[in-house]
Amino acid sequence: MTRGHNGNQGRNMCLAECLVSNETGIVVFTARNDQMDIMNEGSAVILRNAKIDIYKVSMRLAVDKWGSVEVTKPADFSVKEDNNLSLIEFELITIEE
Repeated sequence: MTRGHNGNQGRNMCLAECLVSNETGIVVFTARNDQMDIMNEGSAVILRNAKIDIYKVSMRLAVDKWGSVEVTKPADFSVKEDNNLSLIEFELITIEE
């Protein structure tokens, strides 16, 4: 997990990136503030109202103030490790009408 600090309207916001996965693949999750304490290696979590952000050219999963991160019982599935969606590069294309 990589950690960083970011100014946010006069207060510090702590950020950490970690990998989250399910049976379909892997994506980088950007944990903010208290979410960092929940995201431990091997933990099973439920991400409610998660959203996808594009940071530079890669996909990041995030849960903002409208969502929640909850610890749950361990899941029983095999991770599809060869499908890391955060390794796909995206490019913004403007379509003129």
